[in-house]
Amino acid sequence: MEKQVLTIVCKINPTPEQVAKIEATLQAFADACNYINEVVEPKITHNVTIQNQVYGEVRERFGLASNLAIRAINRVSSNRKTAKRMNKPVKKFLPTSADYDARIFSFREKDWSVSLTLIGGRERFLVDVGSYQKGKLSGFSPTSATLVKHQNGTYSVNIQVHIDAPNSQKSQGVIGVDLGRREVAVTSEGESFSGEQITKVRDRYSRVRASIQKKAVARRRAPASLTEGTRSTRRRARRILQRLSGRERRFQSWVNHNVSKHVVGKAKQSGCSIAIEDLTGIRERTNEQPRNKTERRRSNSWAFFQLRTFLDYKALGAGVEVIKVNPAYTSQTCHKCLHIHPAKGKSYRSGKTFNCGHCHWKGYADFNGANVIKLLGACVNSPGGSYLSCELRRKVEYFQPSL
Repeated sequence: MEKQVLTIVCKINPTPEQVAKIEATLQAFADACNYINEVVEPKITHNVTIQNQVYGEVRERFGLASNLAIRAINRVSSNRKTAKRMNKPVKKFLPTSADYDARIFSFREKDWSVSLTLIGGRERFLVDVGSYQKGKLSGFSPTSATLVKHQNGTYSVNIQVHIDAPNSQKSQGVIGVDLGRREVAVTSEGESFSGEQITKVRDRYSRVRASIQKKAVARRRAPASLTEGTRSTRRRARRILQRLSGRERRFQSWVNHNVSKHVVGKAKQSGCSIAIEDLTGIRERTNEQPRNKTERRRSNSWAFFQLRTFLDYKALGAGVEVIKVNPAYTSQTCHKCLHIHPAKGKSYRSGKTFNCGHCHWKGYADFNGANVIKLLGACVNSPGGSYLSCELRRKVEYFQPSL
């Protein structure tokens, strides 16, 4: 049976003395990660190899407990592997989180508290838990967690719980889901989730951020006679920007949560699997195309990966299979006749409408794409192999040489 990892966020309220220990631990953990990343050759990604080179020095230099040093090494290792896949360098580590395992972390259900090893000794914290957290943590003995410092200065312990995911239900069909910016998601069942509200909210927040940043910069560059309160003005501006960022992020997360919950619930009810496009690397590909500043910002702020992550973990918990298909030609293929139209000029599309020049089917372009994704998803696990085919017409002209 497949395991599913749920992360339960539990807020803690440390005393001033405990806050000092937490800050020292987070700073030492980040400094250790940065030191490891600097002294170990960038091409080395295996955690055991890194540990053999720097473990003793990390413990002596930064005063970390044995397992905290191991967790720092493992974080550098995992970040390097991720950066290598994305062909990017590892960024600087910030003192905002630290990883814990069973030797340096424990959870106690009887008084809803956690114990963490910090610089200066072991500390126990009461956690603020609601009905959701209690339901997920009751009866479990979690063995890993992450200590997190949030932008607003609060602290939480993100506890990982490993649960047995239900076996996938026997699929009676496939629901294709076409992801996009104009429409967050369109299903092959004809359901559509508009992204117009998200675009308006993001555009509004972008204008507000630009205005606040402009005022802060203008105040900082003002003549000496007008610079009273400059420092407090910039401080207030930073606080407002952080608050706006949190609101925008929570709104996007709320939308993706509701869309994914509805799609998975529909698939569960109808006994179907879910087919989506594998959009890995889409930002890199789209950023190579010439676009104005607004379109580039909208594309780069599109939280498609979060929506896909939500679909994955909700589907796993519901026993619904998620199939990822290659996105190539899904928007150019007619789901009725499977004719692939040339991309030049996009002559097969008129706004939101798809016009097939082969079988003359006409309809909503995203609905057509969702049905193409559905067909591809249905072929993935088909015991008889792919049944997709289209009529091939070739015009042959005979050349008559002149004598």
